[in-house]
Amino acid sequence: MTAVSHITTHVLDAVQGLPAPGVSVVLSALRDGEWMLIAEGVTDADGRAKQLGPEAVPAGTYRLHFDTGGYFARTDTPTFYPEVVLTFVVDDEQRHYHVPLLLSPFAYSTYRGS
Repeated sequence: MTAVSHITTHVLDAVQGLPAPGVSVVLSALRDGEWMLIAEGVTDADGRAKQLGPEAVPAGTYRLHFDTGGYFARTDTPTFYPEVVLTFVVDDEQRHYHVPLLLSPFAYSTYRGS
């Protein structure tokens, strides 16, 4: 079994009330004023990206970039948000960081998961 990444995400389609599979996700870290690619992935059938980067990351600023336009295009659903970018801070190198995205074509929300 592959280890779970230090940073994970879960995308839920709030309109369908179901996980959002097939959403491309990019994890980047801010290093010396530049965004550096850490990992790329795609949400699984349960809408989760558990192998998104290393098992441990140093404290710092990170971002998740979601290709929401691609997800909605596959179902011929118009959307106001072709992408969602979430920027957050990892300040405890010992804790797991789970950053879910609740998604609809015209709104989204997120929270610090566990």
